[in-house]
Amino acid sequence: MTIFYEFEGKLYANITNKCPCSCVFCIRKNGDSVADNDSLWLEHEPSYEEIIKAFDNFDKTGLHELVFCGYGEPMERADVLLEVAKYVKQTTDMKIRINTNGLVDFINPAFDSYKMRYIIDCISISLNAPDPESYLEVSRPKFGLPSFNSIRDLIWMRMQTHSLPFKQRCSSSFRKKAVFVRVGKVGVRASMPCMADCCSWAFC
Repeated sequence: MTIFYEFEGKLYANITNKCPCSCVFCIRKNGDSVADNDSLWLEHEPSYEEIIKAFDNFDKTGLHELVFCGYGEPMERADVLLEVAKYVKQTTDMKIRINTNGLVDFINPAFDSYKMRYIIDCISISLNAPDPESYLEVSRPKFGLPSFNSIRDLIWMRMQTHSLPFKQRCSSSFRKKAVFVRVGKVGVRASMPCMADCCSWAFC
């Protein structure tokens, strides 16, 4: 069972196969893994203890960043994710990033993003489309049309308020990532300054 894998010089954590979306471009539809790694389909959701054991046993030589991103939405297991991140911070000097669809307010309504301060160095939120209708067509979230505005709220309100401590720690303001997709007739323009036209935002 592959909990950790290496890809493009980074260590990735695959802690769940659950995801509230069924994106039309999702790599899970085309294969069992990334690059030449073993299958990322989990036999079961690993416990905290199993994740830590796998982390300790993984050869991390030359790897300086841990990314919570696998064949599932990592914030499905937000509490376990944070406990693992704390352990990594305590035992290594690795930077920690979360790649997320931004639907944590639907997935875990009681989760307080303020708990991530000083633990998570970077959060990359995939928007995937410029408006609610296009987002629904491309990402196909089980929460329906309100999903898009929930992500916008996370970006502009909740994260702006609660992430300030680790923003300062990283000495960086919000930055737009050059990650864009075009699926069929649904296009995302990279040149527009408006948040709604960007595909992915990173808070570092």
